[in-house]
Amino acid sequence: MKLPSILAFIMTLFMLIQNNKILAQYYYPPAANATWEKVTPQSLGWNVSLLDSLQNFLASRNTKSFVILNKGKIVLEWYFEDHSKDKLWYWASAGKTLTAGLVGIAESKNQLKLTDPTSKYLNKQWTSCNPISEEKITIWHQMTMTTGFDEKGNLGCTDAVCLKCIAEPGSRWFYHNAPYTLLDEVILNATKQNLTQYFRSEIGQKIGMDGIFIKSDENNVFYSSALSMARYGHLLLSQGKWNSTQVIPADFIKRLSNSSQAINPSYGFLTWLNGKDKVTLPGSIISFKGPIFPSAPQDLYAALGKNDQKLHVVPSMDLVLVRMGNAAYDANENVPLALDREIWEYLGKIVGFKPSSTDEIQDNILPNAVVNTLVTDNLLKIDTDFPFKMGTIFNKDGQKMMDFTDNTIDISNLNNGFYMVTLRLNNGSFRHEKIFKL
Repeated sequence: MKLPSILAFIMTLFMLIQNNKILAQYYYPPAANATWEKVTPQSLGWNVSLLDSLQNFLASRNTKSFVILNKGKIVLEWYFEDHSKDKLWYWASAGKTLTAGLVGIAESKNQLKLTDPTSKYLNKQWTSCNPISEEKITIWHQMTMTTGFDEKGNLGCTDAVCLKCIAEPGSRWFYHNAPYTLLDEVILNATKQNLTQYFRSEIGQKIGMDGIFIKSDENNVFYSSALSMARYGHLLLSQGKWNSTQVIPADFIKRLSNSSQAINPSYGFLTWLNGKDKVTLPGSIISFKGPIFPSAPQDLYAALGKNDQKLHVVPSMDLVLVRMGNAAYDANENVPLALDREIWEYLGKIVGFKPSSTDEIQDNILPNAVVNTLVTDNLLKIDTDFPFKMGTIFNKDGQKMMDFTDNTIDISNLNNGFYMVTLRLNNGSFRHEKIFKL
């Protein structure tokens, strides 16, 4: 064996040993009804005097349950209002990351390949595209939100008439629910089990996780307890391993938690990624500079859903965070982000984490500025306690409609519908607000 090969082998072996050492330190909770070990915030060196402020903040933002694990052990477990550890709650789009894990398992069992055309598992003409275009769409495109379908109309509609090709697959990123939802039929036809059956046999029974997929309107929604969501987060943190069982392939977890494409590097396989240089948000094709959660650790990745369902995984801190509940702010947002940023502003002070101080990240930290937008009588009125240099209005397709510098803007020339308003504040950071003109 040549010297470079020997060195490469030694380095690989060293990394495997280090990985196993890290995983050996993890605790894996037993079956659902058994005692789950805990660790105190004090023993981790956390500033416990600030915990009440975090708990009060969460209560004020319609939270039902909040859980933090460290190396698999429970650090915080809070329930609010009438909620409890045994109550099920919906994951909304956070369930996409769970579905991604099921696809990874199916791939490891040679039941499907990400490079397979979706039409291999669905009926021909499952779209309204021509046959050549339809055949180009693969499971990988479904997993990365890059199918190239038209984003106008009902984004949850899975009927062929709703799925129109407007771009080459892989050339355009848009948060489109329908291609994701159709993964249920892909998994069913590839494995001969529906989503709930496949979840229970391949994940649930192996890690002691409860839950069920329920068809809601045109989407598949997963329901579970908060601790079951935490179990799945710990499975991701453990690189797909539970005790000595490799439940999800480690290489798939790596792909899931890294950029799946360059158009929106803040998106992996149905999973949101922090620490990237730009992000495209749901409902838009505009890329905004900076990480999705400037106040959080760079290596955080997350399953995020409507009404602020949250699952955060932070490898550098051996930490898993779960938040379930009703919308903290806007119930119309598919994947709201403001609450995540605020949680980490509180949590950072508690655990002693400081955001990156590099210019690139610092310039994009959103300050605690109040921004209210009101649309009446063809006027957009912006009320903010933080001055801005310039504002821009984009339409749903990401096209710039107009710039402005005043707090009251005449929008009589804009058609009714959804728009994104971007404010560049005087300190160089940005605020992004959604508005609707009726």
